[in-house]
Amino acid sequence: MASTPKKPNALYSLLSMKCPSCRKSVVFVNKSVFPLGQIVDLKDECEVCGQKMKSESNNGGGINYALSMMLFFLNLLWYWPVFGLSYTDNSVYYYLASSTVVVMLAQPWLMRWSRMIYLYLYVSFGTSRRVIIDDK
Repeated sequence: MASTPKKPNALYSLLSMKCPSCRKSVVFVNKSVFPLGQIVDLKDECEVCGQKMKSESNNGGGINYALSMMLFFLNLLWYWPVFGLSYTDNSVYYYLASSTVVVMLAQPWLMRWSRMIYLYLYVSFGTSRRVIIDDK
């Protein structure tokens, strides 16, 4: 009896920024976020399965906005218990300033994750021209 090939974990592949179709090859030209000018440069197609990566010029802009807003609200979870928020003093402005700094520092990773989430939403596993799955 032939065993079915093991499907790679989607969440692990998403976080390690692997191809959404075969979940083996790296999607971005540079593995690091540096240099910042080439942070979201995608490969034209996957080296393993041939899946086309560039479907439009601005992949994931709305997702990036949603991730940034989520980070603003997640920042509130640690800021409020530690420093407190009140409308009678300037603590709201301090919260907004610290949240802005956190979001700006996390922006390179947020941009990459938003592009990856976009690809994983619109490219299903195993839909490329030549999918290669190991029996491992």
